[in-house]
Amino acid sequence: MKTLITGGTVVNASGPFDADVLIKGESIAGLASPGSETALSWKDGADRVLDATGQYVIPGAIDAHTHMEMPFGGTFSADTFETGTRAAAFGGTTTIIDFAIQSKGKSLRSGLDDWFAKAEGNCATDYAFHMIVSDVNKQSLDEMDLLVDEGIASFKLFMAYPGVFYSTDGEILQAMQRASLNGATIMMHAENGIAIDVLVAQALERGESDPRFHGATRPSILEGEATHRAIQLAQVAGSPLYIVHLSAREALEQVVGARDRGQNVFAETCPQYLFLSEADLAREGFEGAKFVCSPPLRDSSHQIDLWRGLRTDDLSVVSTDHCPFCFKEQKELGVGNFSKIPNGMPGVEHRLDLIFQGVEMGEISLARWVDVTSTTPARMFGLFPRKGLIAPGCDADLVLYDPNFTHTFSSATHHMDVDYSAYEGMKVKGKATTILSRGQILVENDNYVGTPGAGKFLKRGLNGLLR
Repeated sequence: MKTLITGGTVVNASGPFDADVLIKGESIAGLASPGSETALSWKDGADRVLDATGQYVIPGAIDAHTHMEMPFGGTFSADTFETGTRAAAFGGTTTIIDFAIQSKGKSLRSGLDDWFAKAEGNCATDYAFHMIVSDVNKQSLDEMDLLVDEGIASFKLFMAYPGVFYSTDGEILQAMQRASLNGATIMMHAENGIAIDVLVAQALERGESDPRFHGATRPSILEGEATHRAIQLAQVAGSPLYIVHLSAREALEQVVGARDRGQNVFAETCPQYLFLSEADLAREGFEGAKFVCSPPLRDSSHQIDLWRGLRTDDLSVVSTDHCPFCFKEQKELGVGNFSKIPNGMPGVEHRLDLIFQGVEMGEISLARWVDVTSTTPARMFGLFPRKGLIAPGCDADLVLYDPNFTHTFSSATHHMDVDYSAYEGMKVKGKATTILSRGQILVENDNYVGTPGAGKFLKRGLNGLLR
């Protein structure tokens, strides 16, 4: 099967250029100048021609932080691998990297097998895994080496959630030491969970139970403190460090300092921290529960620093931390006690469009939009150049993106399996119109036309950005 994409502007992380793109089977076969003899010959021999006139042609987006079917607070995130990856496809994301979870007292292998069972045969997009290490011991440290060989080359630990995922500084140091030997990247949820639990208990004792107190009891200074501590531990161990879902200027300052010193420290932020704020947590009644996530939404002044961090590459990636819980029955578990509200928000379908608003606002360039949503995630997590690039030999994961298409986010029209939209009524410019995964069209004209379960597991290499 030969597919030709004509008339579009190709955008890689290196910048935009006009080119026709030829696809053979699952791979990109070549690029040619529009109207050239080569392009004309390709058109004559193509089985299918897609007209991208007036549109950008970009590499399929990679969401490096999702939580499908994740257990939390006595319930599970609402999207399955089937519904979540289909929604991702509608938004121009053709690869997700989800988090397999080690349960306390069990092996890493057991947790990974559980996640394979959930994902295999159900994903619309390609998928890979990080591994959450919640029980650091000799067995799990040894298993880290084995998993790296199997393409699971990143391990997440938590300074938050005592009694659930929390690891002590000593346990974190041991995992980092092992990563320094096997080449893996340590991912860190950096909040001071011990101190936060004290603040939560004190707030509830005062009768402060509304959703807005979720944010008040997780102050940004404790994210900055934990980020500093994680960076120092990584320096002692000599391991790479990736700070997940960075939300606050205090944490960003620590990342900037480490990177300026030449340390292998990286960080991501998420769309909710760029477009939503603590004012949403304080919405009338229980509405603020829709916006409970950790770290929490911050004062909107932090957004200035986060956009600057994206421009300077001190924030390298934008992921979603997609972890949706329905307002009815799930978020409502926390009525009368904000600490019982399941932590997480939906977003896998909207990331590409939201970050494109940064281009429209002049915050980032067109090339940087592609970089933080596709190319750098591919390089960071061992998928480049198979993913994240439009060039001969790469997977034909391609998105035709109309920059002039205006639409409005709504739970009535989104494809995520959750009963609210965090961006309800937000009008945006730009939309993915045709999405291909390994040469096969997944979405066209707002219709899913892919083959259910066609997504493949991706064995990842090591971090390609290490200095």
